[in-house]
Amino acid sequence: MKRYTGLIADDEPLLRERLRTHLAVLWPALELLDDARNGPEALDLFDLHRPDIVFLDIHMPGQNGIDVARQLARRAHLVFVTAYEQYAVQAFQQGAIDYVVKPIDRARLADTVERLQRQLALPLQPDAALEAMLDQLAGRLGQRMTPSLPWLQWIKASVGNSLRLIPVDQVRFLRADDKYTRVVWEEGEALIRKSIRELAEQLDPARFVQTHRSVIVNLGCVSEVVRGVNETADLHIRGSSEVLPVSRHYLYHFRQM
Repeated sequence: MKRYTGLIADDEPLLRERLRTHLAVLWPALELLDDARNGPEALDLFDLHRPDIVFLDIHMPGQNGIDVARQLARRAHLVFVTAYEQYAVQAFQQGAIDYVVKPIDRARLADTVERLQRQLALPLQPDAALEAMLDQLAGRLGQRMTPSLPWLQWIKASVGNSLRLIPVDQVRFLRADDKYTRVVWEEGEALIRKSIRELAEQLDPARFVQTHRSVIVNLGCVSEVVRGVNETADLHIRGSSEVLPVSRHYLYHFRQM
């Protein structure tokens, strides 16, 4: 009997552990690989291990589960893990992707395991409706998850002996620098203690996008995108001589540019 492998991608450690525990009971033969804490890690681990199944949290930092699903569709069997049942139900009813709801219910997960075992006996088939379904799901999920608080408007940074309030509108890019994040804006640069991951969740995604695990850029400041090898790219930023990397997992932001 063929042994199958699985990958869990979720930013909640307790949920990952609970899902592992339930799967160990329901499907002992399934080999679970290293866990991913966010979208980019999920894609990196998928490329490394090529698992048969990926359990994807819909709401993850960096890239959400829907973005990851777009890149893994037709390459693995996908299961959404979500706290928003009404949105996952739509995808499941269309037969595109299975789902389990937080908190994990073992009986519901058992149904998912049975379906996966049946599906794994068949070759993966292209699903022409999958992309459209993911677009619709992303739109509905975006409405549900719109934060009640506004996006970050100011970044507090220590410059010398003073505290500087940097308008987000003036920020050109942010780049991880050891234990700090370097903020580059129209008037200069400064180091702050917030991580790229924290900032990615607080900045308006219509204006700021992550291009690498260590970089966030203001799309309005991008002057040129130079394609590289292996589906990577370099970004040139107006007002800066620094060239910023785009890893292949984030290149989709610039496909239409």
